[in-house]
Amino acid sequence: MNQKRFARTLPLFKEEGFSKLQNAKVLILGVGGVGGFALDCLYRTGIGEICIVDYDCFEPSNQNRQIGSFNGVGRKKVEVLADTYKGVIAIDSKVTQAFIDTFDFSPYDIVLDAIDDIEAKIALALKIASKSEDSDSIKPLLLSSMGSAKKLDPSQIQFAPIWKSYGDKFARKFREGLKKQNFKGNFMVAFSPEEPKCKELGSFSGVTASFGLRLASEAITIILNKE
Repeated sequence: MNQKRFARTLPLFKEEGFSKLQNAKVLILGVGGVGGFALDCLYRTGIGEICIVDYDCFEPSNQNRQIGSFNGVGRKKVEVLADTYKGVIAIDSKVTQAFIDTFDFSPYDIVLDAIDDIEAKIALALKIASKSEDSDSIKPLLLSSMGSAKKLDPSQIQFAPIWKSYGDKFARKFREGLKKQNFKGNFMVAFSPEEPKCKELGSFSGVTASFGLRLASEAITIILNKE
């Protein structure tokens, strides 16, 4: 462990708490405007193992909100971020039904869902957040990001069970999809009831980054409270 790197972290979390962070494993699905900032926070805080999954390349239009986009245009996001955040495990893949069906989620304590494909989000929830009669099955906790685009006020971001999210069109579509699949589980989501400020797909880093930081902060709290 690099003592100097964590000199400002140890006084806050103490040895016991920091040891929990070092032993934790977190999977981040999607490292765009939300997932990239979640990665940055978790890495700086000292999470022992972080795996990132994304298939996309950085584009100039990402530069208003995505970490790595200034120097990485044309390159794979996971490749650029793995170069920056040494030790991070990078998987170049789109999160699809096939990926979710075959990927082993069991080693991870927490999965941060920062993808924007609702069908994939539904498949992920069904895989790792459904109620299971198999008591031996190992499932990580799922924390999911709802709609962060078209908004300007990060103070309106909330964190609640998916069924208690409100005022977020993306979350509503997500809930409707889960109901159609007869999903009986529950998981926590970051959402904002703020009214959209434009019709186009506009985005503001002050909000998208805050979504990622909120997810990371909640993940860290869960890890610290784990027995």
